[in-house]
Amino acid sequence: MSEHELILSFESSCDETSVAVIEDGHVILSNIIATQINSHKRFGGVVPEVASRHHVEQITMIIDDALRTAHVNYDDLDAVAVTYGPGLVGSLLVGVTAAKTIAYAHHLPLIPVNHMAGHIYAAAFVTTLQYPFLALMVSGGHTEIVYVDAPGHFNVIGETRDDAAGEAYDKVGRILGINYPAGKEMDTLAHQGQDTFNFPRAMMHEDNLDFSFSGLKSAFINTVHHADQVGDKLDRADLAASFQAAVVDVLIDKTMRALETHPVKQLIVAGGVAANQGLREALNAQMAVRFPEVEMVFPPLRLCGDNGAMVGAAAHIEWAKGVTAGPDLNAVPGLDFERAEQAV
Repeated sequence: MSEHELILSFESSCDETSVAVIEDGHVILSNIIATQINSHKRFGGVVPEVASRHHVEQITMIIDDALRTAHVNYDDLDAVAVTYGPGLVGSLLVGVTAAKTIAYAHHLPLIPVNHMAGHIYAAAFVTTLQYPFLALMVSGGHTEIVYVDAPGHFNVIGETRDDAAGEAYDKVGRILGINYPAGKEMDTLAHQGQDTFNFPRAMMHEDNLDFSFSGLKSAFINTVHHADQVGDKLDRADLAASFQAAVVDVLIDKTMRALETHPVKQLIVAGGVAANQGLREALNAQMAVRFPEVEMVFPPLRLCGDNGAMVGAAAHIEWAKGVTAGPDLNAVPGLDFERAEQAV
């Protein structure tokens, strides 16, 4: 056994198959990711059955690659970790079954990890986390503001009531003829245009920290469809810029209000949309003016999407708390953090 803690960690909640070997919760020895983007592009989004089949095809090869890249074998490992939710149930089951099998065969502890906790703890590869901290969790499936007052203790103080931000990007991107996933190309296009359409900023003036993006999505789609019907040609870059400005304005407004009511030393921006350059630029500008004393932490771009390394970082925290699972561990597709009783 190594003198350092080594965790073999699995991520298969959606359309990436990933296995990583993580040392002491913050050192990446390997992080192998097999993406399925090309398989799902023609459908305009992730098809669950297709995703599950790809995971089955890839998982054993990814395990071998992760161990080989890290220069370790099963005897060197201290534990196995796996995302067990939230996500697509078929996809989750592939990772859970593989992790349980290895844990059982090699007499290793099995650590269950919440996928969203993984995204948040990807920040541990950047800096030492200081409690309490706030996390703005923005991805294709979730948009939440999470108050983390102790290791592995999450309280949702704001969340979307309908579409997640990343989901809205994909849906409006399809209207502009942008293939799934649309976020990166929408971001690039937005930097070439101006906010000329003044799309709605939902819930900005309500006395809560929740979000809503379905109205924005509908306003965008209706604007484009109306222009098509009357023969108007709209500027794609301005459409993208206007949509992104509306999303970013709401995310920043709610985050600033959360920071006012929940004093912290760090703000972590997590999830796939954390890679969005428009969001990063606007947040950096606002934080420098309003909360210069708060350290803002973005995971590296390669760790913003789904990956096994983030699962290993979260597993390090869970294992230190004594959290393990038995052979009856199952996928929980609707797993979520606890909602704080009083969310201002």
